[in-house]
Parts: sequence; C-alpha cells; structure tokens
Amino acid sequence: MDRKTVEQIIDGMGLGDFSQATIRDIQALSRLLEEKTGEEVIHLEMGVPGLQPSEIALKAEAEALANGCATIYPPNGGIPRIKQAASDFVKAFIGVDVAPEGCVPTTGSMQGTFATFMAMRHAFAGTGRDTVLLIQPGFPVQTTQCDVIGLRHEALDIYSYRGKDLIAKLEEIIGQGRICAIVYSNPNNPSWVCFTEEELQGIGQIATRHDILVLEDLAYFAMDFRRDLSHPGQPPFQATVARYTNNYVLWVSASKAFSYAGQRIGVTCISNALYHRVFAPLREKFGVGAFGDFFVGRLMYTLSSGTTHSVQHAMAALMEAAVRGEYNFLSDVREYGRRARFMKEVLLANGFYLVYDNDMGAPLADGFYFTVQYPGMNDLQLTRELMTYGIAVFPLDTMGSTQQGVRICTSFFRREQEPLFTERIQRFHREHQAVQE
Repeated sequence: MDRKTVEQIIDGMGLGDFSQATIRDIQALSRLLEEKTGEEVIHLEMGVPGLQPSEIALKAEAEALANGCATIYPPNGGIPRIKQAASDFVKAFIGVDVAPEGCVPTTGSMQGTFATFMAMRHAFAGTGRDTVLLIQPGFPVQTTQCDVIGLRHEALDIYSYRGKDLIAKLEEIIGQGRICAIVYSNPNNPSWVCFTEEELQGIGQIATRHDILVLEDLAYFAMDFRRDLSHPGQPPFQATVARYTNNYVLWVSASKAFSYAGQRIGVTCISNALYHRVFAPLREKFGVGAFGDFFVGRLMYTLSSGTTHSVQHAMAALMEAAVRGEYNFLSDVREYGRRARFMKEVLLANGFYLVYDNDMGAPLADGFYFTVQYPGMNDLQLTRELMTYGIAVFPLDTMGSTQQGVRICTSFFRREQEPLFTERIQRFHREHQAVQE
C-alpha cells in the first residue's frame, strides 16, 4: 500500500504510535484503508470466528422463536434445558461435576466475566483481599472490566514463569494477602500456551490453601489440537483447575468452539461449593449471602434480566448433540490450526520469530492465535509497519505482555489469501532486511 496514504489515515484517526489503540481501532483503521485505497487488507487483528455455525444451533433457535419464546422473559439463571445441557457437557468434556443450578447462561462470556468480577468486588469487600491477579498476556477487556467495576488488579506475565517457577511465583504474590482471585485463559489468548496438569494442580492447591478463587476462561474450549479432546466421556479431557480445588468459576463460550459469536452466549459454571458459599459482605449489603444466589438473583437480574431466550436453546442443542456424540464441534475449528501452521511457516522463513515459542519445552499447538516479532522493531512499530503492507495485527504491548511482538489471529484468514500473504511477507522481509544490512 502507498505508505503516505497509510500514514495519513493513521494520523487522521489519532492512533499515533498505536500504544493506546484497541482491537476495534485497528479493525476500523484496516477497513478505512481498504475503502480509501481499494486494496485488500489481510485481517489478522480481530478474534472473530471465521467459520459457519452448525445447522443444529440455527434450527434450534428458529424453532424456539417459532414456538413463542420471544414473548417471554427468560429466567435470570437460565432455562432448565441449557442448565442441564451445560452440566452434562462439562461432565462429558471436562470430566468434573457442576450441578445444573451452577451453570448460568450469560450474554457472551464477556458478561460472565463482568458479573463474576462484580460479585467478587462485593464478596470480598472489607476483607483486605481486594485485588485479582491476571495471568498475562491476556484478553485486555478483562483489565478494562476490572477498572470499570473498581476492582484492583495486578499482572504476572508467564513468559518467564512456567512449571515450578510459576507456582513459586504465585505463592509469593498470593502469600502477601491482597489477592482474592487468579484469572487466566487456557489455551491462552494470545500466546496459545496451555497450562499443564502439574501447573493446574499447583494453582488449585494454592487456591485452597489461601482460600481464594480461580477464574478459568475457556473461550477456546478444547482447542489444544495436540490432543483429541472431542470424544464425550472419554479422556483426555479439557485441562482444568476444577480437578484440584472447589474454589473455581469456569467460563465456557459459544463464540469460538461453536462459531456462534454473533448471538452472544456463554455459560458461567460456578462450582457446587462456591455456589452455596455464604459471604458475609454479600449478606450484610444485599440480604443474599450465597455467591450463586447473588450472581443470579442480583447481578444477572440487574445487568440484563437473563440471557436472550432463543439463543439458550441454540447453545443447549449444540451441547446436547456433542454429549450424545452426534456433533463433533472440534472438527470444523481444526481449520484454525491448519491456517496457523501455514502462516508460521511463511513468517519464520522470512525473518520473523515466535515470541511465546514453546510450551514447557514442547512445540506450541497450532490454533486460533500465535505471537511473532521481527528483529529491530518494537511491537508498536511492527504493528504500524505491517499495516503499510496491508496486514493488520495487534501489539502485545496492549495485552499485558512484557515481551515485544504482535498477536496473529487465524480466524479471518482465507485459503485464497495464501499467495497474497506470502508475497507481502516476502516483500516486507526483503525491504527490511536490506535496511538492517
């Protein structure tokens, strides 16, 4: 793309060096570039599913609407069908028991995380434990949610802490007494590293010993494609801290694994013990002490009065079919792994290198995201420079990482773009290699 035109548009949007740019800012910029230049931008910035959803969901939601659900308010805690379906799904693919009452549909996992953070803000009020520990890099919106709610937060980049080093560092931080919860995604957005069973066991033991919560974001459910996690009721299962502590909340999303992002639904799965645990600050301020009752009766009620009725039937139908073995929800999303392998090969052959480059000594899984860097640039410079070559990415600087690099998302990348991507990356390397020399 014409460099002068790109820079004029960037400056016109006030994005500067990109240090304050959000994902949607970069998306808006790339769309504007396409409009102004008439050239195609390769969109690797936005974590939006690029696959068609199953007919199972579409049919179930259409039937629910035809049967009149649109005229009826949904229960705050979800319709019985999805609560049972989610409980069965968790048992079949994670291997743990969460009662139906603790499976609460939310308007996307985004609302689930917001409501959970808000519940914690009140449950731990006045206890001195007023801070969540965000294991980074991570989803930047969760940091924003904490800021909006007024919940203190700290960060720990896992780049230098894995295995026993991670557990020791967590023990050091949590032992200081101000942390009320640990938050992470598994697989991790954006690095795609996956915690091992030993790490999860250590995290669970710390949670129990210090009586804190673990909030596990499973937005990319079972998408560690190094193992086949698609068989209900059979190991291997989705790795989880829930096997090692009762102090947990799991966020399961329909957006990525089920390619159902537009309808906005997820399920917040609250452990049986935590659901019924009474917190004195909740009881004193709201008259409802049990964590789960407060989550459903106060938060879900005041935030949205429940989750859209019809989409609950859609997600329930998907979960039911998966549990029966009639729907392999991972078969389609494996395409993300193929795309990642292709792009990694092109990038690594042209001077780029992986930032988060291994998983406890093992190769990373190929999936929805990965991270790369190019020598001689910081992540903000690389983000801006790649845009001039018609490639939109997102800098790690804004995702809590202490490392320099950019996040690559595979979801919008199309097979027919492979030659164009290869040509642009080769040209980028050729021109920047000449500068370095």
